[in-house]
Amino acid sequence: MVNQLSWKVGGQQGEGIESTGEVFSTALNRLGYYLYGYRHFSSRIKGGHTNNKIRVSTKEVRSISDDLDILVAFDQETIDVNFHEIRKGGIVLADAKFKPVIEEEKGVTLYSVPFTEIAAELGTSLMKNMVAIGATAAVLHLEPDLFHEVVQETYGRKGAKMVEKNMQAIKKGAEYLTEELQYKRTDLYLDEADGKKRMFMIGNDAIALGALAGGVRFMAAYPITPASEIMEYLIDKLPKFGGTVIQTEDEIAACTMAIGANYAGTRSFTASAGPGLSLMMEAIGLSGMTETPLVVIDTQRGGPSTGLPTKQEQSDLMAMIYGTHGEIPKIVIAPSTVQEAFYDTIEAFNLAEEYQCPVILLSDLQLSLGKQTVEPLDYSKIHIRRGKLIDNELPEIENKGYFKRYEVTKSGVSPRPLPGMKNGIHHVTGVEHDETGKPSEKSSNRKDQMDKRLRKIKSVPLQMPVYKNIVHEHPDILFIGFNSTRGTIDEVISRLENEGIKVNHAQIRLIHPFPIDEIMPIVEKAKKVLVVENNATGQLANILKMNVGYRGKISSILKYDGNPFLPNEIHMQAKELL
Repeated sequence: MVNQLSWKVGGQQGEGIESTGEVFSTALNRLGYYLYGYRHFSSRIKGGHTNNKIRVSTKEVRSISDDLDILVAFDQETIDVNFHEIRKGGIVLADAKFKPVIEEEKGVTLYSVPFTEIAAELGTSLMKNMVAIGATAAVLHLEPDLFHEVVQETYGRKGAKMVEKNMQAIKKGAEYLTEELQYKRTDLYLDEADGKKRMFMIGNDAIALGALAGGVRFMAAYPITPASEIMEYLIDKLPKFGGTVIQTEDEIAACTMAIGANYAGTRSFTASAGPGLSLMMEAIGLSGMTETPLVVIDTQRGGPSTGLPTKQEQSDLMAMIYGTHGEIPKIVIAPSTVQEAFYDTIEAFNLAEEYQCPVILLSDLQLSLGKQTVEPLDYSKIHIRRGKLIDNELPEIENKGYFKRYEVTKSGVSPRPLPGMKNGIHHVTGVEHDETGKPSEKSSNRKDQMDKRLRKIKSVPLQMPVYKNIVHEHPDILFIGFNSTRGTIDEVISRLENEGIKVNHAQIRLIHPFPIDEIMPIVEKAKKVLVVENNATGQLANILKMNVGYRGKISSILKYDGNPFLPNEIHMQAKELL
């Protein structure tokens, strides 16, 4: 019996690789297993190698596994590209159609299964992925019928006959491999799961759901990997709540539309990736200068320029903090789990309205597109805060003057009327202005308005600016990361602790303004600080050094080849840096 295993399916893009992983993992999730899935795919519609690696466990998992127990291959390239991951004693289930070959000396068993042939006999070779699921079920001693509910939901819209055909394909695959295995049963019996119902979702779904729960009623966006699922989710859901989504002609239009809708009083946002954020920078500056709330989601990917559109990277950090010209108040949040992505998205809209400034919520491709088991969300935690938005009648202004929309206040936050309110008329402009919004180049006014805007975010009360796992008073290592690296770091910690190394962990969720008071004490007490991030220049490490110092004890563990960290990579580098 095993309490976890790793399974991967691979082939050419367009062969149903994603649906194979989806049906397999969703069925196991409903049995109560915890899952973590990550897709490797090419930046094209069809063709090019793609794979979906799924980790199944009786305990919570938030990272990709180092090795692989089962590889399902629809072509030889899948074996060639992924074979190095398979552990000794692992299994390859390959389509007999391409006459698969493996390195026999590694102690891996190959089962050549006629996926395509069995599927064709049932009516179409497209169902070879269902045959592969059936073969997997036989290896894991699972009953084919457990996939029926998911197959019904996936293919039911095509009619009962299509559901029946797909189930036949699963059963035929299971029957074929059961016959093959009758004299050599595998030891891959999964421990029984707890049977609890949990959500199974990608980070982008959590962000979109958070936006909906946080009161958003308008989204403007242009499709881009890996952010498009946010828009696609809300295209379906938002109209049911009286909202709408507009696909704009470009990211510039998307950002300015979101600003306009927020100015009118509707919670609105946009979502994109690095190239789109580059185009939005001037508009983000407009949000800062006009003190109009704005939430922007940045799902980081490989850059610069078009870069690696479908690969993991965390290289937008400096751009999100310092990208706009001039100086404006800005808040940058970086959730590290799918659950946090939901709650932090809601908080992003609260902060944008409370501080009347742009809020950027950073995700990365691994967090946005990695699909994982999620504990039920607590909707009682949802609170909508709209700051100094005026929702009552304004008093008449003496001499019928203009309303002081940009009034210099101690907090830096000014009262915010909605357009059309009686006695609330004021100017709105992107040039420097006085308290009523009228353009002004007076040096004293410039200083007053700059100081007012910048003091707004001196202390941003994010509920949990830093996730901290502090066990030791004086640890040998303090790991620091952001976004999706949290799960992998957590796994590494248990390995190092078993080797007698004392380890603490901090995952920074509020990147700007930087939570110095939270980070400084734990950095001071650590012998070595290791910053884990998916970029080439150590951006988070540099931000850490800028804010807390201690350059001598801070080192970087970096990966920027387009792939997420594996636990073993961090483990080995940490030991080398001690």
